[in-house]
Amino acid sequence: MYNIPHHQVRSFGSWGGRGGDSPHPFGVGAWRGPGSNTNVYAMESQVDVMAAGTGIDPLEFRLNNLTDKRMRRVLLAAADKFGRKFEKAPSGKGYGIAITDYLGTYVATMAEVKVDTKTGYIRAERVVCAQDTGEVINPEGVRMQIEGCIIMGLGYALTEEIRFKDGKILTENFDTYEIPRFSWLPEIETVLVDNPEMPPQGCGEPAITPMGAVMANAVFDAAGVRMFMLPMTPDRIKEALKKI
Repeated sequence: MYNIPHHQVRSFGSWGGRGGDSPHPFGVGAWRGPGSNTNVYAMESQVDVMAAGTGIDPLEFRLNNLTDKRMRRVLLAAADKFGRKFEKAPSGKGYGIAITDYLGTYVATMAEVKVDTKTGYIRAERVVCAQDTGEVINPEGVRMQIEGCIIMGLGYALTEEIRFKDGKILTENFDTYEIPRFSWLPEIETVLVDNPEMPPQGCGEPAITPMGAVMANAVFDAAGVRMFMLPMTPDRIKEALKKI
């Protein structure tokens, strides 16, 4: 995605419980999509680490390293809708960015969060997502798909975690496996970047993939802690805050 002359991407282990040093020791079956979630989380977190290290705000840093006109258009559409000024992170404002190319669909997501440093609780205030999914046939249908992805993505980013011990699944009910609730959903705004020159692309999955990264980047901007594990539970946030 980025025009970086010298870079290397390494992966470890196997996929779906097929032996080796797999990050997913159990067979994932049809639940294969989370590979994109974790990959984008790693890559877009790394981009933010580099932006902070160079003292450049995360939006400018991305624009400086993007020549893909289509992605620049999507990123600028998201920034225009978001309407906030990014600064060198951590700025204390709680703004985050993440972008991706998911099988031909381009996505740029921006978020605004608040972090309670006493409780470790993260509150997503606002999420803006711009998506170029080729020619848009059913705008309302595309918007609903994006909104559903954002809501589901907040779950894997903040609360949804399955706990294991000695091969036994400890998380057996929704009283311990918390999915997103309407009471804590943010304001969600979508931007459809229509691209009639391209046939319709997939729109049911792309917007979920940057959610972990955009939330982690926003948390860093808000509280100065870089989270390397999902979900970003209150306990993990408090533990990370102790180290800064």
